[in-house]
Amino acid sequence: MAENQYNPQEIESAVQQHWQDTNAFKVEEDPGKEKFYCLSMFPYPSGRLHMGHVRNYTIGDVISRFQRMQGKNVLQPMGWDAFGLPAENAAINNNTAPAKWTYSNIDYMKNQLKSLGFGYDWDREVTTCKADYYRWEQWFFTRLYEKGLVYKKNSTVNWDPVDQTVLANEQVIDGRGWRSGAVVEQKEIPQWFIKITDYAEELLQDLEQLEDWPEQVRAMQANWIGRSEGVEITFQLAEEVNGVSDLTVYTTRPDTFMGVTYVAVAAQHPLAEAAAQNNAEVAAFIDECRNTKVAEAELATMEKKGFATGFSVIHPLTGEQVPVWIANFVLMDYGSGAVMAVPGHDQRDWEFATRYALPIKQVIQPLEGSNTDCDLSVAAFTEKGVLVNSQDFDGLEFDAAFNGIADKLVELGCGQRKVNYRLRDWGVSRQRYWGAPIPMLNLENGESVPVPADQLPVVLPEDVEMNGVTSPIKADPEWAKTTYNGEAALRETDTFDTFMESSWYYARYSCANTEDAMLDPAKANYWLPVDQYVGGIEHAILHLLYSRFYHKLLRDEGLVESDEPYKRLLCQGMVLADSYYSEDEKGKKTWYSPTEVSTEKDDKGRIVKAWLTADNTPVQHGGMTKMSKSKNNGIDPQQVIDQYGADTVRLFTMFAAPPEQTLEWVDSGVEGANRFLRRVWRLVTEHLDAGTPAALDVKALDKSQQALRREVHKTIEKVSDDLGRRQTFNTAVAAIMELLNHLQKAPQESAQDIALMREAVNSIVLLLNPITPHICHHMWSLLGHSDSIETAPWPVADKDALVEDEKMIIVQVNGKLRAKITVAASATKEELEQLAKDQPNVQQFIEGKTTRKVIVVPGKLVNIVAN
Repeated sequence: MAENQYNPQEIESAVQQHWQDTNAFKVEEDPGKEKFYCLSMFPYPSGRLHMGHVRNYTIGDVISRFQRMQGKNVLQPMGWDAFGLPAENAAINNNTAPAKWTYSNIDYMKNQLKSLGFGYDWDREVTTCKADYYRWEQWFFTRLYEKGLVYKKNSTVNWDPVDQTVLANEQVIDGRGWRSGAVVEQKEIPQWFIKITDYAEELLQDLEQLEDWPEQVRAMQANWIGRSEGVEITFQLAEEVNGVSDLTVYTTRPDTFMGVTYVAVAAQHPLAEAAAQNNAEVAAFIDECRNTKVAEAELATMEKKGFATGFSVIHPLTGEQVPVWIANFVLMDYGSGAVMAVPGHDQRDWEFATRYALPIKQVIQPLEGSNTDCDLSVAAFTEKGVLVNSQDFDGLEFDAAFNGIADKLVELGCGQRKVNYRLRDWGVSRQRYWGAPIPMLNLENGESVPVPADQLPVVLPEDVEMNGVTSPIKADPEWAKTTYNGEAALRETDTFDTFMESSWYYARYSCANTEDAMLDPAKANYWLPVDQYVGGIEHAILHLLYSRFYHKLLRDEGLVESDEPYKRLLCQGMVLADSYYSEDEKGKKTWYSPTEVSTEKDDKGRIVKAWLTADNTPVQHGGMTKMSKSKNNGIDPQQVIDQYGADTVRLFTMFAAPPEQTLEWVDSGVEGANRFLRRVWRLVTEHLDAGTPAALDVKALDKSQQALRREVHKTIEKVSDDLGRRQTFNTAVAAIMELLNHLQKAPQESAQDIALMREAVNSIVLLLNPITPHICHHMWSLLGHSDSIETAPWPVADKDALVEDEKMIIVQVNGKLRAKITVAASATKEELEQLAKDQPNVQQFIEGKTTRKVIVVPGKLVNIVAN
C-alpha cells in the first residue's frame, strides 16, 4: 500500500536535507558539456523575504532545473547586495552597527531561501560588504584611474546645514532634511566619476546584440543614453565679461536657429556669477536657484523663473544682439550650462518668454496639407515643418534646413556638427559610511593618487557606533591617516555607490573562491555571459546599464572575452495583494494586514464588505495594490510555507499570471494550487496500488489508449516549449492540469492500462519537477527510480504518438455550431465538405437555401455559408 497522505512539511524537510548532503547543486566547469548560467538579481538583506523575492527566485529556479534536465551544466548562484543606506538607518533605529544587522539578516534570509527549495550552489555565495569581495573593485578602480577613466571634479549635492552631511535624494523630503527638518542647500564638493560616456556609443550600438531582452528595456536604455545629432554653436559676447568672450550652446534643431530671441544660462554659469557681482537681486536669484534641487524629470513641469544678466551675445547669422538671461531650467551639469532659446518652437522657452515679455518669433510653419495648428499666442509650434522668416533658408524643410544652416555655421567658423549624449559620467562617490571605501589617497600638495595594490583592501571598520549624523570614518580623523612614499596622506572617506558592487557580482560568481585575482579568466569565460537573467524592470536602466558598462571595462582589462554580460533577460511583474484601511475624522488612514481582515464577496468574487476579524470593526477595501510596508499588505512567505508547503507557494506564483505581468495574490488560488498537488499525489499513489506495470506495448494499444497517450505526449511537447523557448510558466502548469484531468478518468484495469499510466505518471512528475521539486523528488522515488530526479533526463515527446488517425471537426452554418463529427485525419477538403452537409442537424439549416461558399479549415472546422 503506497503512502496515502501528502505531508509537505515532512517531505520538504527530508528532500532539502538530501540536497544538502549530496551537494546536489554544486557545479564545476566542464568544457565537454554545454553550460547554462541562470541568475536572479541578488537581494538586499533587509531582514525577511517578500513575495517579490519569491516570484523572482522561483522563476530562476524553474529555468535552472529545466535546463539541468536538458543535460546541461547549470550554474545558479546566490549572494547578497549588502551595502547601502537602509542598513545605516536600521542600525541607528536599532542602536546597533550596520554590519551586525546585515549579517544577522543574511543568516535569516538564507534559511528562508533554502526552505523554498531553490537549487543554489552555496559554495559560490558572495557578500558584497566583505573585504574579500570589495577589495577587487577597489583594485579595479585604481586600474581605471591609471587608464584615465576615473577623475575627480566638483559636483552639486544635497547638503543638510544642521546635520552637516550630504543627503541622498530620497532623504530630502519637501526640500528638507529627513532627520533635521532643515532646508536643504545645494553645495559643491569634490566627487569621483567613471567615464561611462567614453562607452556611450558602444553601449547604444550593442543593444542590437540583445535580441532576447524585452524591447521595452532596450528602448529605455537607448533613451537614457540619448544619442542626438546636432550642432554646437558659438555666440560671441557683445562685450567681453571677466575674460569671457563667447559661450557655446548645443542644439538638435538648427532649423529653428533664426528664431533665437534670447540665450539662457544656468545659475552657476560664469556669466551669471559676473552679473551677480554688482547686483544684489541677481545674487539673491542665484542663491534661490542654488538651494532648489531640480531633477531633470521635473524641468518640464516646474515654474520657469529667470533674471536678466544685462549682457548680450551676437547672433552669428543675423548680427543682431540677443540678451542673456539666467534661467532656473538650465542645469550647469548638462552640456555647457547654456541653451539657445527659440520661444516660437520650444514650449519651455515659450513659457519663459511669455512670463518675461521676451520676443517670440515664428520661423517654422506647418507642412502644406498638414492639419496642425500654429498659433504662437497660445503655445509654441514644436513640430518640424517649412522655414519662414529665415532669410536664405526660407522654404526649406527640416533635413535641408538642418544641413544648410549647419554648413553655414561651420563655414563661418562658429559652429560644428556634433554627436551628443544625454548620458552623464557615473558619479560613484557617496558620503555615507556603509559602503566600500574609495581607494584613493589625498596628498598634502592637493594631488590624489590611488592606493597601492599591496595596500588593498582598504578595509571598512565594522565595529562602529552610528550617531545618525556623520559617517564614523569621517568622524574619526585617525582612520584616514596614512602615508604614501614616506609622506603623510589621508585616505578618501567617501564610499562607493552600491551600484559598483551589483555591477560585477555576476562575474565573481564564476570564480567566487579565487583569492589572488578579481576573476579567473578561464572560469569566467567558461560561464559568461549569463544565459538567463531574471529581475524587476525597475532595474532596466541604472543597474543594467552600469553592469553592461562594467562588463566592457572587464573585457578591456582582459578579464572576460564577451561584449555583454547577459544574453537573455526576463523582467518579472510585481506581486499585488488586497489592501484594507480605516479612516479617522481628519482623513488619516490606518492600514491593516489582509491576515487581520474577514470579507464577504458577491457572486463574481468582488469584495463587498470587509471587517477586522478580531472585533468586527468595519474597514474599507483599498483594492489590489503592490505589496508594501506602507499599505501593510505584504504576505509573509514563511507563513504560507508553514501552512501549505514551499511547493504550493512555487506552483501558485508560476500559475497565477504570465511571468512579466503583475500577479494578484489570492488565498483561494493558493488553496487551489495545494489541491492540485494533492490530486497529483493521489493519482501516483492510486497508480502504485494498482500493481507493478508490465512493459508498454505501443502497437497493442486500442484507440482510447492511443488517445490518452497522445494527450501525454502533446503535453510533453507543449510544456517543453513553454518552459524553454516561450517561458510562459503559467500555460505550462495549465497544460499539466489538463493532462491530470484526463489521467484521473483513465482506467487502470488491464496490463496495458497500468503500463500506459506508468508512462503518464512518470511524465507528469518529470514535467512538474522544475516547479514543485520536493514532491516530485519524493514521488519519483516512490515510483521505484533509483536515480535522483535532479539528474533525470527531461521527457521527449514521441512524434509517432502525436499522429492522429481521427480528428474532431466542428461544423457550422453561417458561423453557428450545428454538429461535431469525427473524421479520418487524412480526409480531403472535398470529403470534409460532403460529410458536413450529410449531417441531419446541418441539413435542416441549409435545406431550401443557396450555399454561397464553404469554408474548410483542415483538422478544425467546416463553415457553410447559406441564405
